[in-house]
Amino acid sequence: MNIQDCFYLGKIVSKFSFKGEILLKLDSDEIDFKKMKTIFLDIDGTIVPYSIDSIKLHKSSLLRIKFENIDSEEKANKILKTKTYLPVKDLPKLNGNKFYYHEIVNFTVLDLSLGNIGKVKEVNDQTSQPIIVVNDGLNEVMIPLVDDFLIEINRDKKTLTFDLPDGLTTL
Repeated sequence: MNIQDCFYLGKIVSKFSFKGEILLKLDSDEIDFKKMKTIFLDIDGTIVPYSIDSIKLHKSSLLRIKFENIDSEEKANKILKTKTYLPVKDLPKLNGNKFYYHEIVNFTVLDLSLGNIGKVKEVNDQTSQPIIVVNDGLNEVMIPLVDDFLIEINRDKKTLTFDLPDGLTTL
């Protein structure tokens, strides 16, 4: 499995018990964790599968996980702060104007007034409001992902159509 075939699930943030359980902080909304049997961990740049013994929700955005071969605090310490992934094929399909951030990278961004703005380079979701970074070939334009601005997502044509307020971009 390659990282290109996966999406970022979250990060292991702490140990939960002396028996090797860990807490994983989720970075994704649409996950049915009850069906997960394996999670991929980024171990020194290599995606490594870890089988799950048990998994349950812990508070609102944490999963409490017991992996098959992690049975001590020492073993759990070795995977702390590790990024975790799941295969993209395991994501449920979204319809309408709902989408996954990784899905829209390289989509063409259109505005009803300005026309073609450029292609989505990345989505920055580390801010209070997610922002798409659009490259027009010369410059980068940052557009807040606001439901009221997004008119249509066309997966076949790989386009996002917005009705952006005047002055939001300097194009």
